[in-house]
Amino acid sequence: MKKSIRPLFSLVLLIAVGTVLSFRTVFRRDFAFRLSDNLLPAGPPAVFNSTLLRLAAIELGEEKIRREIEQLVEGNLGSQAHYRTISSWRRYHHLDEPPRSTMRVPVLLRSPRYQGLWPEFRKSLRDWFRNKRFQPEILTELIDLIKRPLDRHYGFPSSDRKYASCAVVGNSGILLKKDHGALIDGHEIVIRLNNARTRGFERHVGSKTNISFVNSNILHLCSRRETCFCHPYGEKVPIVMYICQALHFMDYAFCNRSHKAPLLVTDARFDMLCTRIVKYYSLKRFVEETGKTPEEWGPTHDGSMFHYSSGMQAVMLALGICDRVSLFGFGKSVLAKHHYHTNQKIELHLHDYEAEYLFYRDLAERPQVIPFLMESRLKVPPVVIYR
Repeated sequence: MKKSIRPLFSLVLLIAVGTVLSFRTVFRRDFAFRLSDNLLPAGPPAVFNSTLLRLAAIELGEEKIRREIEQLVEGNLGSQAHYRTISSWRRYHHLDEPPRSTMRVPVLLRSPRYQGLWPEFRKSLRDWFRNKRFQPEILTELIDLIKRPLDRHYGFPSSDRKYASCAVVGNSGILLKKDHGALIDGHEIVIRLNNARTRGFERHVGSKTNISFVNSNILHLCSRRETCFCHPYGEKVPIVMYICQALHFMDYAFCNRSHKAPLLVTDARFDMLCTRIVKYYSLKRFVEETGKTPEEWGPTHDGSMFHYSSGMQAVMLALGICDRVSLFGFGKSVLAKHHYHTNQKIELHLHDYEAEYLFYRDLAERPQVIPFLMESRLKVPPVVIYR
């Protein structure tokens, strides 16, 4: 009797062991698949519309901008009527004070305050405009263009090493919904935008600032002060700035004399890359949501005025100088203000924030598609978006 049961028992045991091993194998595969999903959520393959890519490369109003810059370099200021700025856009659409005479700008620049700055102004403008072309590998040059000057200022050893972690803190009102302050300050480098106030909001936005990233409109306002004080985070915090209007190079020349920390202007090649990326996503969104042709995008978005936001370019900066990037305060809610530190509730149509959000989502969820869009060999660092 015992002999007849033993083979049957062995068979049952063998089946049980096989079942357990099979289950463990399936479980491991499933777990690995789910873990992979969490680290890099799967998405559809990268498909880029060649027509949209071509249109995104066209800068509307480029010829007019070129003529105006040439006039500035030559000292002819009589016809400066083109403003690629938030403040002028608001005045043009009657959201602020009535439009002012364009002659007021030349009179201001001819004041004794700026007399000795014209050589530096022309050189900076000429050098910047000379670089105004699309060069996809510009992100790989940000170590030399931006990080090394910052390292010298902070006393860090010079190296090709990127910063271990960077927090880019946007200004959306959604920041007030979470207490991310300590998490933000825990990053090696914290980048803040357009002199957004932190005092009184530390629990939500932190207090540490290593880079103040601004658009040149901010510096233009600061330059009205005798000492050009533009340092809500302390006078030794470096400022990185992108140019919205060619005339603002005079503000740069004026303020650069008194700043105790680096005042760096982004390379025009970098600006061109940012413009092309945001414009592609904006065109794509426009075509998919309206059913109109991409050629109709320009009039709808006032194409010659269309521009990326300060936050978008700060994110691009972080991609070039950081090993890990965290985004805070990028997004919106019907229950939140546009800016956490102001009462502004309406966003400017000068920017297509929805298009920028699509770009951020691809950075976090489909980083493998970004180099194709940029036409670059850049390895995109991990990006995490905190809501």
